[in-house]
Amino acid sequence: MGNFSQLVYLVPLFPLIGFLINGLLWKRMPKNLGGIIGTLAILCSFAVSLGIFFEVKDPAFHGPVIVHLFDFIQSGKLIIPFAFQVDALSALFLLIITGVGFLIHVYSTSYMHHDEGMVKYFAYLNLFVFSMLLLVLGANYLIMFIGWEGVGLCSYLLIGFWFKNRDYTNAAKKAFVMNRIGDLGFLVGMLLILLTFGTLSYQDFFGQLHGSQTIVPTSTYNWIALCLFIGATGKSAQIPLYTWLPDAMAGPTPVSALIHAATMVTAGIYMIARSGALYSLAPMILHVVAIIGLATAILAATIAIKQYDIKKVLAYSTVSQLGFMFLALGVGAYTTAVFHVMTHAFFKALLFLGSGSVIHAMGGEQDIRKMGGLGKYMRITQATFLIGCLAISGIPGFSGFFSKDAILTDAFAHDPILYYLGIGAAMMTAFYMFRLYFLTFNGSFRGTEDQRHHLHESPYAMTIPLMILAVLSIVGGYVGIPEVLGGHNLFNTYLSNVVTNFGEHHLSESTEWILMTVSVVAAVIMIVVAYVVNKKPDFAENKGFAKLLENKWYVDEIYDAIIIRPMEGLSNLLDKFAEKKGIDGVVNGVGKTVRWGGDRLRLLQSGQVGFYIFIMVLGIVVLFTLSFFWIR
Repeated sequence: MGNFSQLVYLVPLFPLIGFLINGLLWKRMPKNLGGIIGTLAILCSFAVSLGIFFEVKDPAFHGPVIVHLFDFIQSGKLIIPFAFQVDALSALFLLIITGVGFLIHVYSTSYMHHDEGMVKYFAYLNLFVFSMLLLVLGANYLIMFIGWEGVGLCSYLLIGFWFKNRDYTNAAKKAFVMNRIGDLGFLVGMLLILLTFGTLSYQDFFGQLHGSQTIVPTSTYNWIALCLFIGATGKSAQIPLYTWLPDAMAGPTPVSALIHAATMVTAGIYMIARSGALYSLAPMILHVVAIIGLATAILAATIAIKQYDIKKVLAYSTVSQLGFMFLALGVGAYTTAVFHVMTHAFFKALLFLGSGSVIHAMGGEQDIRKMGGLGKYMRITQATFLIGCLAISGIPGFSGFFSKDAILTDAFAHDPILYYLGIGAAMMTAFYMFRLYFLTFNGSFRGTEDQRHHLHESPYAMTIPLMILAVLSIVGGYVGIPEVLGGHNLFNTYLSNVVTNFGEHHLSESTEWILMTVSVVAAVIMIVVAYVVNKKPDFAENKGFAKLLENKWYVDEIYDAIIIRPMEGLSNLLDKFAEKKGIDGVVNGVGKTVRWGGDRLRLLQSGQVGFYIFIMVLGIVVLFTLSFFWIR
């Protein structure tokens, strides 16, 4: 067994160095060199992560290993170290972040080649990966929170990367503000943990949880769990804080792949899975998590059905899949949720990078109504995109089948109603993904002649990552083959020492077979329906319910009406009366009073010696009089 766990600090260090080099020299550095430095930094992190993973996987490993770097905060009895925790969960996330992140960096070297700010882009990308690595490596909630805030900042920088476009900067601000709302919940949750248990360290906190159930009231667990979940709804785009994520499509496509596949949006799932010991003591909040997750999965799936922007469809698909992950968390199946995080990282990164390949070929066009028949020109992109669609739809043999089926089975064991609603969301997933696939790659080309002449397969720096992700989207699920299919769930075994599922139920083999068959048949039916409906696409203006879906249930407009406009009105009132007439009035009034008093007092300075002697004598008389009364 190696000793890679002691070198864990190198994993975030390499991206930090890449960020500093590219960030400080971005104006003078050649674009290609910036891309190479940024990509090599992630590759080095991936190499160390791989060593850590194999060390953790070794049966001789007795974790978790805490790598203490220095004391971050020391105040009285409170000591919060800057320390990293190496165990099965953090090792898995390291592989996902650095592995998929590396492929996205390679892809970006070609995709962003013509952009003037390419070196700055790679600096931001490296900082993003550094922040995400801090988030998953931290041995306490404070280090997690630093990474949590870091990815929020980097998402703002990357979503608004093309900042000369006002809509893009607005999208970046929206992501930043909505994340701050959730982050406040996380911060309050942290403070409650500190107040109640006197520590933010995972080991100390979870150790106390097992021994103090009689001392701490259940309501405290519920409040802490709820606050942390509010943080997760912001970062992982759940109702009501999900509307930032579709707008985040304003950033370059590789950014969308990084944010929506491997990193930022999975932070909430990681945090709840890491805090499983807490949530198992707050079953009421777990129920809330399951309901919010399922509602998000269904709502986002309905919206995706009627979107025409290729990246918007994938964005709502991400929100929907995150909903499935929260459903798994809510029924206590923490390992299943993490399993779907992994498979989703593969096929969603593949789909986003595939859409980037299409947009690249179409000269920046993202409207699928102007595409069609691209399969003839882009064989590799078409084949890999199809694999991604099959995986996300849960077709047997692909990674998504194993993780989605595990979620639905766990949901059924918890409550059959959750299963039936989940099947509905899964059917919509298969429909909208294959609607996207057929409208993009099948039929005849619907764009301009100029676009037709521009159509071509993307360069190898873009297609090789697609092919690697396509392979992972197929084989990635085989680590979690359920026993009913004759396998042994290696994934659950790997995580069993770190993540303990809550309230596990065991279904009979026949029930599992029925559930599996129903979900597969439902997905296949929806793929056929998508093919039939989109064989001769009709792009007439949507009316009624379809228009409601196209306009995303008018949620943004509702938020605008009940939150943003009243806030703007209140701000204007406060600006006019409290600020200008109140605060400014007081400040200006003090100035005017002093000036008025000065104007009057300066009349005493007449320059006549006799007048000064008179004032002096008058002052002496007053002082004598006062002292006479004071002594008495």
